[in-house]
Amino acid sequence: MGTCKYCQSQAETISNTIGYCGDCILDHFETIWPEIKQVHDHSRAAFGLPKDPPRAKNGISCGLCIHRCRIPDHGTGFCGLRYVQNGKIRGGRPHEGNLYYYHDPLPTNCVGDFVCPGGTGCGYPEYAVAKGPEYGHNNLAVFYHACAFNCLYCQNYHFKTKTFSAKTTPAKALAEAVNKQTTCICYFGGDPTPQILHAIKAAKIAVNNARDRILRICWETNGAVQEPYLSMMADVALTSGGCIKFDLKAWNDSIHHALCGVSNAKTLENFRTLSKLAGQRSNPPLLIASTLLVPGYVDESEVSSIAKFISDLNPHIPYSLLAFYPQFYLHDLPTTARSHALRCRSIAEKAGLKNVHVGNVHLLAEDY
Repeated sequence: MGTCKYCQSQAETISNTIGYCGDCILDHFETIWPEIKQVHDHSRAAFGLPKDPPRAKNGISCGLCIHRCRIPDHGTGFCGLRYVQNGKIRGGRPHEGNLYYYHDPLPTNCVGDFVCPGGTGCGYPEYAVAKGPEYGHNNLAVFYHACAFNCLYCQNYHFKTKTFSAKTTPAKALAEAVNKQTTCICYFGGDPTPQILHAIKAAKIAVNNARDRILRICWETNGAVQEPYLSMMADVALTSGGCIKFDLKAWNDSIHHALCGVSNAKTLENFRTLSKLAGQRSNPPLLIASTLLVPGYVDESEVSSIAKFISDLNPHIPYSLLAFYPQFYLHDLPTTARSHALRCRSIAEKAGLKNVHVGNVHLLAEDY
Protein backbone atom coordinates (compact mmCIF):
# COMPACT_ATOMS: atom_id res chain seq x y z
CA MET A 1 0.00 0.00 0.00
CA GLY A 2 1.56 3.28 -1.14
CA THR A 3 0.80 6.82 0.00
CA CYS A 4 0.97 9.93 -2.18
CA LYS A 5 3.01 12.63 -0.45
CA TYR A 6 0.96 15.38 -2.09
CA CYS A 7 -2.70 14.34 -1.76
CA GLN A 8 -2.20 11.68 0.95
CA SER A 9 -4.30 9.15 -0.97
CA GLN A 10 -3.46 5.49 -0.43
CA ALA A 11 -3.57 2.62 -2.91
CA GLU A 12 -1.65 -0.46 -3.99
CA THR A 13 -1.04 1.31 -7.28
CA ILE A 14 0.96 4.16 -5.74
CA SER A 15 4.70 3.59 -5.59
CA ASN A 16 6.41 4.78 -2.42
CA THR A 17 9.61 4.88 -4.47
CA ILE A 18 8.19 7.56 -6.75
CA GLY A 19 6.29 9.02 -3.82
CA TYR A 20 3.33 10.42 -5.77
CA CYS A 21 0.21 9.14 -7.47
CA GLY A 22 -0.35 9.48 -11.19
CA ASP A 23 -2.96 12.24 -10.80
CA CYS A 24 -0.64 14.44 -8.74
CA ILE A 25 2.18 13.92 -11.22
CA LEU A 26 -0.14 15.20 -13.92
CA ASP A 27 -1.53 18.11 -11.92
CA HIS A 28 1.52 19.25 -9.95
CA PHE A 29 4.51 18.07 -11.96
CA GLU A 30 6.64 21.21 -11.66
CA THR A 31 6.29 21.14 -7.88
CA ILE A 32 7.07 17.47 -7.30
CA TRP A 33 9.50 16.73 -10.15
CA PRO A 34 12.64 17.78 -8.20
CA GLU A 35 11.95 15.06 -5.63
CA ILE A 36 11.22 12.41 -8.26
CA LYS A 37 14.37 13.50 -10.07
CA GLN A 38 16.35 12.62 -6.95
CA VAL A 39 15.11 9.04 -7.24
CA HIS A 40 16.40 8.90 -10.81
CA ASP A 41 19.70 10.45 -9.77
CA HIS A 42 20.14 7.86 -7.02
CA SER A 43 19.32 4.99 -9.37
CA ARG A 44 21.97 6.19 -11.84
CA ALA A 45 24.65 6.96 -9.27
CA ALA A 46 24.40 3.36 -8.07
CA PHE A 47 25.84 2.29 -11.44
CA GLY A 48 28.27 5.17 -11.91
CA LEU A 49 26.13 6.77 -14.63
CA PRO A 50 25.92 10.57 -15.08
CA LYS A 51 22.89 12.13 -13.44
CA ASP A 52 22.32 14.49 -16.36
CA PRO A 53 23.38 14.76 -20.00
CA PRO A 54 26.72 16.65 -20.06
CA ARG A 55 26.65 20.15 -21.51
CA ALA A 56 30.35 21.05 -21.47
CA LYS A 57 30.94 24.35 -23.29
CA ASN A 58 33.94 22.94 -25.12
CA GLY A 59 32.73 19.36 -25.11
CA ILE A 60 32.56 17.02 -28.09
CA SER A 61 29.02 16.66 -29.45
CA CYS A 62 27.37 13.26 -29.71
CA GLY A 63 24.38 13.39 -32.03
CA LEU A 64 23.04 9.86 -31.67
CA CYS A 65 20.07 10.35 -29.33
CA ILE A 66 17.62 12.81 -27.83
CA HIS A 67 20.19 14.19 -25.37
CA ARG A 68 22.78 15.48 -27.87
CA CYS A 69 25.41 15.36 -25.13
CA ARG A 70 28.43 17.66 -25.20
CA ILE A 71 31.00 15.46 -23.53
CA PRO A 72 34.14 16.88 -21.90
CA ASP A 73 37.50 15.15 -22.19
CA HIS A 74 37.57 12.08 -19.92
CA GLY A 75 33.80 12.43 -19.44
CA THR A 76 30.92 10.17 -20.51
CA GLY A 77 27.56 10.76 -22.14
CA PHE A 78 24.26 10.19 -20.39
CA CYS A 79 24.19 6.61 -21.70
CA GLY A 80 27.47 5.91 -19.90
CA LEU A 81 28.91 4.22 -22.97
CA ARG A 82 30.00 7.10 -25.20
CA TYR A 83 33.04 8.86 -23.78
CA VAL A 84 35.69 11.35 -24.87
CA GLN A 85 39.40 10.63 -24.78
CA ASN A 86 42.04 12.91 -26.29
CA GLY A 87 39.37 15.00 -27.97
CA LYS A 88 37.62 12.10 -29.72
CA ILE A 89 34.39 10.24 -28.96
CA ARG A 90 34.87 6.57 -28.27
CA GLY A 91 32.50 3.77 -27.33
CA GLY A 92 29.74 2.57 -29.61
CA ARG A 93 31.82 2.79 -32.76
CA PRO A 94 31.42 0.05 -35.42
CA HIS A 95 34.25 -2.02 -33.96
CA GLU A 96 33.22 -1.46 -30.30
CA GLY A 97 29.95 -3.29 -29.69
CA ASN A 98 29.28 -3.60 -25.96
CA LEU A 99 26.74 -6.41 -26.08
CA TYR A 100 25.94 -10.05 -25.76
CA TYR A 101 24.11 -12.17 -28.33
CA TYR A 102 22.51 -15.58 -28.54
CA HIS A 103 20.55 -17.70 -30.99
CA ASP A 104 16.91 -17.73 -29.91
CA PRO A 105 14.81 -20.55 -31.47
CA LEU A 106 11.79 -19.36 -33.48
CA PRO A 107 9.02 -18.71 -32.74
CA THR A 108 10.31 -16.65 -29.82
CA ASN A 109 8.90 -14.36 -27.13
CA CYS A 110 9.58 -11.23 -29.19
CA VAL A 111 7.03 -8.46 -28.55
CA GLY A 112 6.25 -8.42 -32.27
CA ASP A 113 5.83 -12.19 -32.50
CA PHE A 114 2.07 -11.90 -33.06
CA VAL A 115 2.59 -10.15 -36.42
CA CYS A 116 6.15 -11.00 -37.49
CA PRO A 117 7.21 -13.60 -40.09
CA GLY A 118 9.15 -15.64 -37.52
CA GLY A 119 6.04 -16.16 -35.43
CA THR A 120 3.30 -16.23 -38.04
CA GLY A 121 4.83 -16.77 -41.48
CA CYS A 122 3.33 -13.51 -42.74
CA GLY A 123 5.08 -12.18 -45.82
CA TYR A 124 5.74 -15.70 -47.15
CA PRO A 125 7.55 -16.42 -49.41
CA GLU A 126 9.32 -13.07 -49.84
CA TYR A 127 10.05 -12.44 -46.16
CA ALA A 128 9.38 -15.78 -44.44
CA VAL A 129 10.68 -19.29 -45.00
CA ALA A 130 7.41 -20.95 -44.00
CA LYS A 131 3.68 -20.25 -44.19
CA GLY A 132 3.50 -20.49 -40.40
CA PRO A 133 5.94 -20.16 -37.48
CA GLU A 134 9.54 -20.71 -38.55
CA TYR A 135 10.26 -23.82 -36.51
CA GLY A 136 13.83 -25.04 -36.85
CA HIS A 137 15.16 -21.54 -37.42
CA ASN A 138 16.50 -18.92 -35.04
CA ASN A 139 16.71 -15.24 -34.29
CA LEU A 140 20.12 -13.71 -33.56
CA ALA A 141 19.15 -11.71 -30.46
CA VAL A 142 21.56 -8.82 -29.84
CA PHE A 143 21.35 -7.17 -26.42
CA TYR A 144 23.15 -3.82 -26.22
CA HIS A 145 24.49 -2.72 -22.83
CA ALA A 146 23.49 0.96 -22.86
CA CYS A 147 20.40 3.14 -22.92
CA ALA A 148 19.46 6.82 -23.22
CA PHE A 149 16.45 6.41 -20.90
CA ASN A 150 16.38 5.71 -17.17
CA CYS A 151 13.25 3.63 -16.64
CA LEU A 152 12.63 2.95 -12.96
CA TYR A 153 10.88 -0.32 -13.88
CA CYS A 154 13.53 -1.58 -16.31
CA GLN A 155 13.11 -5.33 -16.73
CA ASN A 156 16.72 -5.73 -17.85
CA TYR A 157 18.45 -3.26 -15.55
CA HIS A 158 21.38 -5.62 -14.98
CA PHE A 159 22.88 -4.37 -18.25
CA LYS A 160 23.88 -1.18 -16.39
CA THR A 161 26.63 -3.11 -14.62
CA LYS A 162 28.19 -3.92 -18.01
CA THR A 163 27.95 -0.52 -19.69
CA PHE A 164 31.58 0.24 -18.87
CA SER A 165 32.89 -3.17 -19.92
CA ALA A 166 36.06 -3.11 -21.99
CA LYS A 167 35.14 -6.30 -23.82
CA THR A 168 33.72 -5.49 -27.24
CA THR A 169 32.48 -7.27 -30.35
CA PRO A 170 33.30 -5.78 -33.79
CA ALA A 171 30.40 -5.38 -36.22
CA LYS A 172 31.97 -7.90 -38.62
CA ALA A 173 32.24 -10.53 -35.87
CA LEU A 174 28.60 -10.03 -34.89
CA ALA A 175 27.46 -10.35 -38.50
CA GLU A 176 29.38 -13.59 -38.81
CA ALA A 177 27.41 -15.03 -35.88
CA VAL A 178 24.49 -15.42 -38.29
CA ASN A 179 24.23 -19.11 -39.18
CA LYS A 180 22.27 -21.02 -41.83
CA GLN A 181 19.24 -21.30 -39.56
CA THR A 182 19.16 -17.58 -38.70
CA THR A 183 16.28 -15.77 -40.41
CA CYS A 184 16.26 -12.55 -38.38
CA ILE A 185 18.45 -10.31 -36.24
CA CYS A 186 16.78 -8.42 -33.42
CA TYR A 187 18.53 -5.48 -31.78
CA PHE A 188 17.31 -4.61 -28.28
CA GLY A 189 18.71 -3.99 -24.80
CA GLY A 190 19.13 -1.52 -23.06
CA ASP A 191 18.57 0.14 -26.39
CA PRO A 192 20.34 0.04 -29.77
CA THR A 193 20.54 3.86 -30.04
CA PRO A 194 23.84 4.51 -28.18
CA GLN A 195 25.44 1.85 -30.40
CA ILE A 196 23.50 2.51 -33.59
CA LEU A 197 26.72 2.91 -35.61
CA HIS A 198 27.69 -0.63 -34.67
CA ALA A 199 24.21 -2.05 -35.26
CA ILE A 200 23.81 -0.51 -38.73
CA LYS A 201 27.27 -1.69 -39.79
CA ALA A 202 26.66 -5.24 -38.57
CA ALA A 203 23.23 -5.32 -40.23
CA LYS A 204 24.60 -4.26 -43.61
CA ILE A 205 27.38 -6.87 -43.49
CA ALA A 206 24.98 -9.63 -42.42
CA VAL A 207 22.38 -8.80 -45.07
CA ASN A 208 25.07 -8.70 -47.76
CA ASN A 209 26.41 -12.07 -46.61
CA ALA A 210 22.89 -13.53 -46.78
CA ARG A 211 21.82 -11.82 -50.00
CA ASP A 212 20.59 -15.09 -51.51
CA ARG A 213 18.26 -15.92 -48.62
CA ILE A 214 15.93 -14.40 -46.02
CA LEU A 215 17.48 -12.37 -43.18
CA ARG A 216 15.23 -9.79 -41.55
CA ILE A 217 16.62 -6.90 -39.46
CA CYS A 218 14.40 -5.91 -36.54
CA TRP A 219 14.63 -3.28 -33.82
CA GLU A 220 13.16 -2.89 -30.33
CA THR A 221 13.74 0.67 -29.21
CA ASN A 222 12.59 3.59 -27.10
CA GLY A 223 12.62 5.58 -30.32
CA ALA A 224 14.83 8.45 -29.16
CA VAL A 225 17.39 8.18 -31.98
CA GLN A 226 18.37 11.14 -34.16
CA GLU A 227 18.57 11.39 -37.93
CA PRO A 228 20.07 10.16 -40.17
CA TYR A 229 20.10 6.99 -38.07
CA LEU A 230 16.31 6.68 -37.85
CA SER A 231 16.13 6.57 -41.64
CA MET A 232 18.96 4.03 -41.74
CA MET A 233 17.11 1.79 -39.30
CA ALA A 234 13.93 2.08 -41.35
CA ASP A 235 15.67 1.37 -44.63
CA VAL A 236 17.36 -1.84 -43.53
CA ALA A 237 14.19 -3.07 -41.81
CA LEU A 238 11.95 -2.21 -44.76
CA THR A 239 14.12 -3.84 -47.42
CA SER A 240 14.85 -6.98 -45.38
CA GLY A 241 11.30 -7.67 -44.16
CA GLY A 242 12.06 -6.67 -40.58
CA CYS A 243 10.13 -4.47 -38.19
CA ILE A 244 10.73 -1.55 -35.83
CA LYS A 245 8.98 -1.89 -32.48
CA PHE A 246 8.61 1.35 -30.54
CA ASP A 247 8.03 1.40 -26.79
CA LEU A 248 5.44 4.12 -26.33
CA LYS A 249 5.88 4.12 -22.58
CA ALA A 250 3.46 6.94 -21.77
CA TRP A 251 1.52 9.69 -23.51
CA ASN A 252 1.78 12.51 -21.02
CA ASP A 253 5.29 13.92 -20.80
CA SER A 254 5.03 14.32 -17.02
CA ILE A 255 4.23 10.63 -16.53
CA HIS A 256 7.00 9.74 -18.99
CA HIS A 257 9.49 11.86 -17.04
CA ALA A 258 8.45 10.29 -13.74
CA LEU A 259 8.83 6.73 -15.04
CA CYS A 260 11.72 7.11 -17.50
CA GLY A 261 13.57 10.26 -16.43
CA VAL A 262 13.38 11.89 -19.87
CA SER A 263 10.91 13.42 -22.31
CA ASN A 264 8.95 11.36 -24.84
CA ALA A 265 8.88 14.18 -27.42
CA LYS A 266 11.52 12.64 -29.70
CA THR A 267 9.93 9.20 -29.48
CA LEU A 268 6.54 10.51 -30.61
CA GLU A 269 8.14 12.60 -33.35
CA ASN A 270 10.05 9.62 -34.70
CA PHE A 271 7.02 7.34 -34.51
CA ARG A 272 5.07 9.89 -36.55
CA THR A 273 7.88 9.96 -39.11
CA LEU A 274 8.01 6.18 -39.47
CA SER A 275 4.23 5.91 -39.74
CA LYS A 276 4.53 7.56 -43.15
CA LEU A 277 6.61 4.58 -44.30
CA ALA A 278 4.35 1.94 -42.76
CA GLY A 279 2.05 1.96 -45.77
CA GLN A 280 4.88 0.88 -48.05
CA ARG A 281 4.78 -2.64 -46.61
CA SER A 282 1.84 -3.88 -44.59
CA ASN A 283 2.68 -7.58 -44.62
CA PRO A 284 4.73 -8.00 -42.55
CA PRO A 285 4.19 -4.63 -40.84
CA LEU A 286 7.16 -2.29 -40.67
CA LEU A 287 6.10 -0.43 -37.52
CA ILE A 288 4.78 -1.87 -34.25
CA ALA A 289 3.96 -0.12 -30.97
CA SER A 290 3.86 -1.46 -27.44
CA THR A 291 3.01 -0.05 -24.02
CA LEU A 292 3.77 -1.52 -20.60
CA LEU A 293 0.69 -1.15 -18.39
CA VAL A 294 2.28 0.20 -15.19
CA PRO A 295 -0.42 0.09 -12.48
CA GLY A 296 -1.45 3.52 -11.25
CA TYR A 297 0.60 5.40 -13.84
CA VAL A 298 -0.09 4.06 -17.33
CA ASP A 299 -3.85 3.93 -16.99
CA GLU A 300 -6.79 3.81 -19.39
CA SER A 301 -6.46 7.53 -20.14
CA GLU A 302 -2.82 7.13 -21.15
CA VAL A 303 -3.62 4.16 -23.37
CA SER A 304 -6.57 5.98 -24.92
CA SER A 305 -4.36 8.91 -25.91
CA ILE A 306 -1.60 6.66 -27.26
CA ALA A 307 -4.11 4.58 -29.24
CA LYS A 308 -5.75 7.67 -30.75
CA PHE A 309 -2.30 8.99 -31.71
CA ILE A 310 -1.47 5.73 -33.50
CA SER A 311 -4.90 5.38 -35.10
CA ASP A 312 -4.82 8.91 -36.49
CA LEU A 313 -1.51 8.07 -38.15
CA ASN A 314 -2.44 4.61 -39.41
CA PRO A 315 -5.09 2.38 -37.75
CA HIS A 316 -3.40 -0.75 -39.10
CA ILE A 317 -0.21 -0.29 -37.05
CA PRO A 318 -0.18 -3.24 -34.59
CA TYR A 319 -0.31 -2.32 -30.90
CA SER A 320 0.72 -4.62 -28.06
CA LEU A 321 -0.28 -4.00 -24.43
CA LEU A 322 2.17 -5.64 -22.05
CA ALA A 323 1.70 -6.77 -18.47
CA PHE A 324 3.91 -5.04 -15.92
CA TYR A 325 5.96 -7.07 -13.46
CA PRO A 326 7.46 -5.37 -10.35
CA GLN A 327 11.17 -4.87 -10.97
CA PHE A 328 14.13 -2.61 -10.24
CA TYR A 329 13.01 0.58 -8.41
CA LEU A 330 9.29 -0.06 -8.95
CA HIS A 331 9.32 -3.29 -7.02
CA ASP A 332 6.51 -2.01 -4.77
CA LEU A 333 3.79 -2.02 -7.45
CA PRO A 334 1.56 -5.01 -8.24
CA THR A 335 1.50 -6.78 -11.59
CA THR A 336 -1.04 -5.54 -14.10
CA ALA A 337 -4.60 -6.63 -13.34
CA ARG A 338 -6.36 -8.70 -15.99
CA SER A 339 -9.36 -6.37 -15.94
CA HIS A 340 -7.08 -3.36 -16.52
CA ALA A 341 -5.45 -5.02 -19.53
CA LEU A 342 -8.80 -5.98 -21.03
CA ARG A 343 -10.22 -2.48 -20.52
CA CYS A 344 -7.16 -0.99 -22.20
CA ARG A 345 -7.51 -3.35 -25.14
CA SER A 346 -11.15 -2.35 -25.55
CA ILE A 347 -10.24 1.34 -25.34
CA ALA A 348 -7.50 0.94 -27.97
CA GLU A 349 -9.90 -0.83 -30.31
CA LYS A 350 -12.54 1.87 -29.80
CA ALA A 351 -9.88 4.41 -30.78
CA GLY A 352 -9.85 2.72 -34.17
CA LEU A 353 -6.87 0.37 -34.02
CA LYS A 354 -7.38 -2.80 -36.03
CA ASN A 355 -4.81 -5.07 -34.38
CA VAL A 356 -4.53 -4.79 -30.60
CA HIS A 357 -2.74 -7.55 -28.73
CA VAL A 358 -2.32 -8.30 -25.02
CA GLY A 359 1.10 -9.76 -24.27
CA ASN A 360 2.63 -11.42 -21.20
CA VAL A 361 -0.83 -12.72 -20.29
CA HIS A 362 0.73 -15.23 -17.89
CA LEU A 363 1.73 -12.29 -15.68
CA LEU A 364 -1.74 -10.77 -15.41
CA ALA A 365 -3.12 -10.69 -11.89
CA GLU A 366 -6.68 -10.94 -10.68
CA ASP A 367 -8.25 -7.68 -9.54
CA TYR A 368 -6.93 -5.91 -6.48
